[in-house]
Amino acid sequence: MDSILETDRWESTELTPAELGRYARHVTIPDVGIEGQRKLRAARVLCIGAGGLGSPIAMYLAAAGVGKIGIVDPDVVDLSNLQRQILHGQGDVNRLKLDSARDTLSEINPHVEVETFPVRFTSENAREISEGYDLIVDGTDNFATRYLSNDLAVLTGKPNVYGSIFRFEGQVSVFSPAHGGPCYRCLFPEPPEPGQVPSCAEGGVLGVLPGIVGCLQANEAIKVIIGIGEPLIGRLVHFDALKFRFRELKLRRDPECPVCGENPTVTDLIDYEAFCGMPDEVKETSADLKEITVHDLKARMEKSESFLLLDVREPVEAEICKLPNSTMIPVGELSERLGELPADKDVEIILHCKAGGRSAKGLQILLDQGYTNASHVIGGINAWSVEVDESVTLY
Repeated sequence: MDSILETDRWESTELTPAELGRYARHVTIPDVGIEGQRKLRAARVLCIGAGGLGSPIAMYLAAAGVGKIGIVDPDVVDLSNLQRQILHGQGDVNRLKLDSARDTLSEINPHVEVETFPVRFTSENAREISEGYDLIVDGTDNFATRYLSNDLAVLTGKPNVYGSIFRFEGQVSVFSPAHGGPCYRCLFPEPPEPGQVPSCAEGGVLGVLPGIVGCLQANEAIKVIIGIGEPLIGRLVHFDALKFRFRELKLRRDPECPVCGENPTVTDLIDYEAFCGMPDEVKETSADLKEITVHDLKARMEKSESFLLLDVREPVEAEICKLPNSTMIPVGELSERLGELPADKDVEIILHCKAGGRSAKGLQILLDQGYTNASHVIGGINAWSVEVDESVTLY
């Protein structure tokens, strides 16, 4: 594969003596040389996310000498991020991730321009943000942004370096229909049902895993920029950290793909929250879900009022922290374990989870089964930790 950069871009890029010294170990590789380093210097890479994957991606691209790195992330650094998000340190907790990322990358390589976008990456701003960048590196952790990044890359003709992680497993590929390969939708035409695949916050992730997968993504980005080797176009690599096993899967472009197929139906960016979210009829029902705040819950508990407090998290989460007098049934098992709830469907039930998403899903299950006096806690046990009792671990 040839470099994705236009010839005049990198040929007009000069390296200073200081840069030549910094990148000496690159320049002495015959396949890279001064020409390859000039291509890196001329490249502009957009990284979606400054978290577990985004950390090694951005750090190694900066160290490699990529001329301009754009990073999109609206979040602040949380203590639970530090187990894997190595862009940030203890002193960065509660700072914007992008402020921390800028400081770290500038310390790694002051020759690199870092552009930050402290906003959610959406259909409304994605084209404007990505304008002027040569390729997209997907370091996201949710399906809506993943499909958005893919469709944007296809519609703008940019390669999309994809990575994902969960617990002990990760996968990497390069989606680039412009270079004859498939796109993410060729592999996953439809997103999973909401709640079917736990997030890293819910299911956990081995701290070192995003470092491994993110480094593989940075490696692919560098190969695509320079035009060397065999990028993972038409191939997906799956990594199992427990077994230390790599598997390569061959991917084919789907002629029926709605975005890169022969007769595409997706010709512009769409509402990806709706695409990856609940069907309209469920959304309408969910809008009527009864919510209470953690302060409401605290008042009810202090008055010793009678209700069932139902914790729909996973058992391992309860080992980190839990609320007193709560009954645990994970939301994924709730439908099969309704017999463990009071037979009287008028009994009051208050559900909670970590942040409110799973409890809302659990509440919908109860309502569908005829329970008439159920509600869920906005913000979950994390809101309880922040607003009510700091001794409850925030995770």
